[in-house]
Amino acid sequence: MTWRDHRRLPLPVLLLGVALAGCKPAANDPAAAAETPPMDVSVAMVEPATVPRTFDLPGRLASTRVAEVRAQVSGIIRERAFEEGSLVGKNDVLFRIDPAIYKAEVDARVAALAKAEATRVQASKQSERTETLLERQAASTAQHDIATASLRQAEADVASARAQLDRARIDLDYATVRAPIAGRIGRALVTEGALVGQGDATKLAVIQQIDPIFADFSASASDPGEFTERATGKQETEVQLVRADGTLHPDAGRLLFTDVSVDPGTGQVSLRATFPNPKAVLLPGTYVRVRVEHGMKADAVVVPAQAIQRSSAGEAQAYVVQDGKTALRPLRTGALTDAGWIVEDGLKAGETVVVEGFQKIQPGMAVNPVAWNGGKTAAATEQH
Repeated sequence: MTWRDHRRLPLPVLLLGVALAGCKPAANDPAAAAETPPMDVSVAMVEPATVPRTFDLPGRLASTRVAEVRAQVSGIIRERAFEEGSLVGKNDVLFRIDPAIYKAEVDARVAALAKAEATRVQASKQSERTETLLERQAASTAQHDIATASLRQAEADVASARAQLDRARIDLDYATVRAPIAGRIGRALVTEGALVGQGDATKLAVIQQIDPIFADFSASASDPGEFTERATGKQETEVQLVRADGTLHPDAGRLLFTDVSVDPGTGQVSLRATFPNPKAVLLPGTYVRVRVEHGMKADAVVVPAQAIQRSSAGEAQAYVVQDGKTALRPLRTGALTDAGWIVEDGLKAGETVVVEGFQKIQPGMAVNPVAWNGGKTAAATEQH
């Protein structure tokens, strides 16, 4: 509506519009905002608890076995018979090298063996005749010795021909490259049509066995005796694997051994643990932490796992309710236990933390604390 249209409206209508506009509440009216009730949030009181004392030791995952698949004979790759990144079994066919020259060699060795066999049969009969003539004094001892030596030479030629045939068959079998171990195979390092094994054993692929998988880590050598006794089987030690994101690997592992020497530069001793990895979710080279239990810790500050948030920098933090208002508190967390996160610094017993509902709140906002029902929340999580 233009200003000319306003001029055409009767005066009572204009006055009514002004009055209605004045009746609208202001969007930023503090009194109106004060009438909004505080938001309900689920809270839990921080209580001291006795939890296992644990060490989180840094380490990396390593394959149980690593096999480099290499070409043992030379030739042209005709076929790649596996899918890159897949699981392969022992003796599965991986590559096929052109076998024509090796088949021909086998045929030649078969013929050589047949020739040697025929020579041996002839020499055997000649030796038998000479022996009969010698008994009748119709042949000399020298002739008998020559016949016997010819027979032994023919038998040696047969053994040599048979060994050469076996070697030719081995080379023919090597033309089909098979997996030496079972595990996950990486990318193919050669393609069809490539010439391999010409002068050296060409590496074709790498297979890594990752079930079970090793975790190599280090610990302070100030008290290596305890770890040594556990690793030698005197005391079975169950260990947990902590991923880079802080979650636990579902399957527990066990400590295998400690190294026999201490690194003089770092003053630490190397250890190794093994973990089951049936679904191949753990990959070699991944940075992890190995959690080893060491007694119990009393009066530890533990909060539910849901209450811990992570800032953009990855630091732990949680909302604390004080005098009906929220405050965002930075924390230093320890290990994650079945009861929740152990808080090393930032909280103390008796304080109240927000467990659910912090997605819609901000620091300094008034809230209505409601007791958190952990059992109900856990059940709901299982249903999802």
